[in-house]
Amino acid sequence: MSGVRRWILFGVAATMFFACGCGRRRNTIVIGSKNFPEQAILGELLAQHIESRTGLRVERRFYLSGTYICHQALLAGRIDMYVEYTGTALTAILKETPKGDPQAVFERVRNEYARRFGLIVEPPLGFNDSFAIVVRGDDARRYGIHTISEAAKYTPSWRAGFGYEFMERPDGYDGLAKAYGLKFAGTPRVMDLGLLYRALLDHQVDIVAGNTTDGQLVTGSFAVLDDDKHYFPPYQAVPIVRNEVLRQHPAIATALTELAGKISDQDMQRMNYEVVGEHKDTAVVVRAFLHSKHLD
Repeated sequence: MSGVRRWILFGVAATMFFACGCGRRRNTIVIGSKNFPEQAILGELLAQHIESRTGLRVERRFYLSGTYICHQALLAGRIDMYVEYTGTALTAILKETPKGDPQAVFERVRNEYARRFGLIVEPPLGFNDSFAIVVRGDDARRYGIHTISEAAKYTPSWRAGFGYEFMERPDGYDGLAKAYGLKFAGTPRVMDLGLLYRALLDHQVDIVAGNTTDGQLVTGSFAVLDDDKHYFPPYQAVPIVRNEVLRQHPAIATALTELAGKISDQDMQRMNYEVVGEHKDTAVVVRAFLHSKHLD
């Protein structure tokens, strides 16, 4: 699909979404998510916990699309909250240069979202979902590579596969290629995120950009290359909420505070694997997790 056609379809989808005149009852909270399984898991986690703690009705609008659609939906009041990642907020929404210190990035995002958008950035949920540059485990062992820098000497003969958003965002492909001097055998393939690991196993591509909490990484079939030049900023998962919603329902802030720091990298990776690798129902996986943390 050409870039022009893709943006036309993106615009049509956005127009249809924001033109929807769906009414909302006073005691209904709308939670959104981006269009990949981890986001649906996080959206469901917020939904179940808020329902349990506040008695409010929660409407789920998951798989909306990428960062920009979710952000605009929040600003337009079509959703009341969703989970974002601090590094994504810093670079894709605030258009700032990636920085390395997690606390500094969080505070910058929190302050600027309040100042520019009137949005509240809640404390991090506990895990950092950074981009992961991934190759087949067999290839990593064959070439003896552990870092992106070590892989750079081999990438001219490798085919790359990346998600659309990774190709477009300022902390994505262009900056990574420049930082590490990466060259590939042809233009990287733009692929659906759900197909990246299958394409890697099937030798359709040789290197992909996934995420450090992807469930597929627990199988041992893949190797995550160390970002030895620290190109990627921290990507702490944080709920972002409309200020008006917290004023009307202060119990939501208390519920979200209870979730702060409760999800480790391993917790998120395991939930992703249960949903994607074992095909378990997202709501069931979330319910079991909340129970294990005594949050049900």
